[in-house]
Amino acid sequence: MKTKGFVEGEAGNKPKDAREKTSGLVDIGLIDDGRKLSDVGKALLKISTENDFSSDNQFQIDKDSFIYLKQLLKTYYNIDGRVIRPFLVLLHLLSKFDYLTLDEYTYLLPLCIGENETAEIISGISRLRSNATSIDQIIIKRLMGMSNYKTALDYFLENEVTEELVCEIGLNRKSRQYDKPYLKLYQALYKVFVLNDVDSLISIYSATRDIKIGKWWRNYLFDTTSEKAISNHPAAHLKTTLFSEVDSETAFRVAFFKIMHLFKAKATLSDYLDLNRRYIKTTDVVLFEDDTIKFDIVPKHFFKTIADDLYKDTFTVSELLYENCDMARISDCFVVDDSAIVAGINEELGINVTDMQSARAALEDTRYQRLQHLIDTKFTDDKILSLLDCFESRNDDEIRSMVTDNADIPTIFEYVLGILWYKISERHGKILDYMKLSLDADLLPKTHAAGGEADIVYEYEATDCYPEHTLLLEATLADSTNQRRMEMEPVSRHLGMHLIRTSNLNSYCVFATNYLNINVISDFRSRKTTPFYDPQDYSKSIAGMKIIPLQTSELKKIVSNRKTYKELYSLFETAYNSNLPPHEWYNQNICEIF
Repeated sequence: MKTKGFVEGEAGNKPKDAREKTSGLVDIGLIDDGRKLSDVGKALLKISTENDFSSDNQFQIDKDSFIYLKQLLKTYYNIDGRVIRPFLVLLHLLSKFDYLTLDEYTYLLPLCIGENETAEIISGISRLRSNATSIDQIIIKRLMGMSNYKTALDYFLENEVTEELVCEIGLNRKSRQYDKPYLKLYQALYKVFVLNDVDSLISIYSATRDIKIGKWWRNYLFDTTSEKAISNHPAAHLKTTLFSEVDSETAFRVAFFKIMHLFKAKATLSDYLDLNRRYIKTTDVVLFEDDTIKFDIVPKHFFKTIADDLYKDTFTVSELLYENCDMARISDCFVVDDSAIVAGINEELGINVTDMQSARAALEDTRYQRLQHLIDTKFTDDKILSLLDCFESRNDDEIRSMVTDNADIPTIFEYVLGILWYKISERHGKILDYMKLSLDADLLPKTHAAGGEADIVYEYEATDCYPEHTLLLEATLADSTNQRRMEMEPVSRHLGMHLIRTSNLNSYCVFATNYLNINVISDFRSRKTTPFYDPQDYSKSIAGMKIIPLQTSELKKIVSNRKTYKELYSLFETAYNSNLPPHEWYNQNICEIF
C-alpha cells in the first residue's frame, strides 16, 4: 500500500498499523484474515489491471462497482452475539421510505443493529416525518432501551456525584479518565438549573471548553458562540432545553445523563459518516445529493421488487464473503426479470417502454437533468473560477472539498475542464459520453486507469459558425520539467490517429494546463506543418495538425468573459493561422485575445 502511494510516513508498529489499515478489506471480503487476496480481491485486481471497467450487469454500473455491490450484500457483522448485514438494512429503509435525509442516514441507520432495533428506528422515522418526534428523542429512546445504559443511570441516581462516579457512568470504552471534565460541567449546570444561579451561566460555557465534544453542548445550550455576549447577558442567550423542565435533583440528573450520552453518540456517529458513505458509494447504486440519500433508478426498482424477501437475509451470516459468485448464489431473490424493473421505471418516469434498452434512453435523460442541477449548484462560474485558482496554486485539499475526495487531482482537473467546456458549448452535446472518465452515481469523477485516447472527445455538428468536427481536449497538471516529456507525444499521437481514422481534417485539439512550457508551445506549433504517420501503416498520414494550448489563466478569462464556443472556434482558427514564432505566438494570439 505504501509503495502504491496509499499510505505515507513510518508507523511505529508496522504489523499493527498494517492490520488496522487493511481491516476494512477483510470486513468486505477482498482479503482474508491472513491478508491474502481472496477470489474477490483477485477479480477486482484483474479488472484494474486490464483497465476494463465497462458495465456487464443489470444495474448498469462499472464492473468494479458491481463487485463492491455484491460484497456489501454479503458483508455481515456480529454485534453482541447477533448477526446483521448493514447494507441490507440500508436497502430495506430505502425501499420503505424512498429516501433518507442526511441526519437519518448519519444518526439513525447505524442504530439498526437487530430486528427489534430496526423496527423501532423505522417507527421513529415515520413519526419524525410527521413531526411527532425528533432525531434526538429517537436516539435517547434507543440508548435508554439498552440494559447497560439503564444500569448506569440507576447507579448515577443512587450515589453521590463525584469525579469517579461521573467517569463510571460515562461508559467510555477507551478510558474512563477521558470523562473527568464532565464533573465540572455537571456542577456548573447544577448551579444554574437546580440552584437557579443564573449568574453561573458563563461557567457552563467555560466548562464545555474542557470537553472534547463541548461544541455539542454549547450549540445545545446557547444561541450564540460568543463567550463575551454570554458573559454580558447570560440569560438572554440561554435556549430552552431538557434542562429547562427539571424540577428536582433527580430530574436534573436524568437530563444530564441523557444529554451526555446523546452527544457522545451523535459525535461518534458523525465521525463515522464519511467512512460509511465511502463504503456505500463504492457500489454506485445509491445517490448522495442535496443532503438526501436515495437509490439510483435501476437499483431502486430492482430492490423494491424483492424488498420483503431480501430483508429475511438481513440477520443471517453469508458463507460466500470471500467467493466471487453470481448474485443468484448470494440469494435466490436476486433473480429479477428486466420487465419488473422496466415497469417500475415506466411508473416513476411516466413513460411507456417495453424493454431495458428503451428504458436506458429515458434514464439518460434523467442523468442529464441531474447534471444540469449539479452544474447549477456545484459548478457555477464563480466556483469554476475558484477551482481554476486552486489548480494553479495546487491547493489540493480545497479542490477535494469542492468536488470530491474520491478521485486524484489530475482526474478532477479533467472533469472540471469537461464541465467548463460543456458550459462554453452552451450545454449542447453528450458531455457524459465525451468525458473519458468513470463517474460515480452522483456524476462525480472517480479514479480509474487512463485509456489510450484523449481525455475528452467533444463532437460538434455543423453550424453557421463552424463545420462538423471533433475537438480533442487534453488536460494535464504536469510541472514544467515533466510536461514536455509526458504530453507532447501523447497529445500529437491522439490527434494524429483520430485524423487518420476519421479523415475529418477540421478536427483539432485543445491542450489545457496550469503552466505551459515554452518548448511544448513550440512543439505544438511545429505540428502545423509536420506530417504525422500511422506507425502501423506508413501509407497513411496527415499533413499537419491544429493544437491550441491554453493555460488556466486563459480558461479563467474565457469563463469570466462568458465566451461561447461559437466565438472561440474562429479565435482559435485565427491563432492557428498566425505565422509568429512560438515565443511570441502565445502572448499575442491567445493571451491578448481574451
